[in-house]
Amino acid sequence: MKTYLIHDYNHTMETLETIKKQCQLLRLGAVTGKVEALADRAAAEGLSYLEFIRQLLDGELEDRRRRDQQRREKAACLPLNHHLEQYDSSREERLPKARLEQLKELTWLDQNYNIILMGPSGTGKTMLSAGLCYHAVKNGYRAYFRTMEQLMTVLRTKDIATVARADYARLTRAQLIVIDDMMMISQSKMEANAFFHFINTLHEKTSFIITTNKSPKQWVEILGDEVITTALLDRLLYRCEIIGLAGESYRMQNRKSIFETIG
Repeated sequence: MKTYLIHDYNHTMETLETIKKQCQLLRLGAVTGKVEALADRAAAEGLSYLEFIRQLLDGELEDRRRRDQQRREKAACLPLNHHLEQYDSSREERLPKARLEQLKELTWLDQNYNIILMGPSGTGKTMLSAGLCYHAVKNGYRAYFRTMEQLMTVLRTKDIATVARADYARLTRAQLIVIDDMMMISQSKMEANAFFHFINTLHEKTSFIITTNKSPKQWVEILGDEVITTALLDRLLYRCEIIGLAGESYRMQNRKSIFETIG
């Protein structure tokens, strides 16, 4: 009797090791470390073979979804404040909660609409754009957040730098691109031309969220070319919602001091 128990134990351990190796070959990373625990639970609960396999595969799929979400969030390059729950819609000059909830439905994204968030510094443009980008990533869209400066660096160096080339390829496959602080810094004619071609390449294939403190009429001053600016606006404004934000800077209203108040 004892000999049989030892034989069964050895056979079980050999089977477990074989299954783990097979899982590794099939790249079932989540399953590999859980086979034994799940098998013990299945035996204890009297699960059928089919139920055991279902739970095994459910664990693998959930792990893959989690890791894929982490990869997409990392690639999005979101700023620290990107949770729409933190946005204050109560103030009159901010985006009303009802409109924010409508934007979160992402129907505009499915229809390739663009959004321009326009207003002075500190009125929540970056938080809103980053929040919508994060919301899109959570819902499975290929969405990326880049400042205008970061995007222009990619466009300038994509032919000579491996990292920029990879990011450019990633952006050209995007469903949503946020361009933060657009038209803050003047661009050379070559840079303006490269930016136009980038937008033109993705026109009607990718949605854009643009944050800016300049009105579209002022863009020509930054790009330095009326023809390019007109062509750029023609593409961005074709299917576009312009949202104006106003009011005092949130950062200035809530600024911190390193000095304690002296009573």
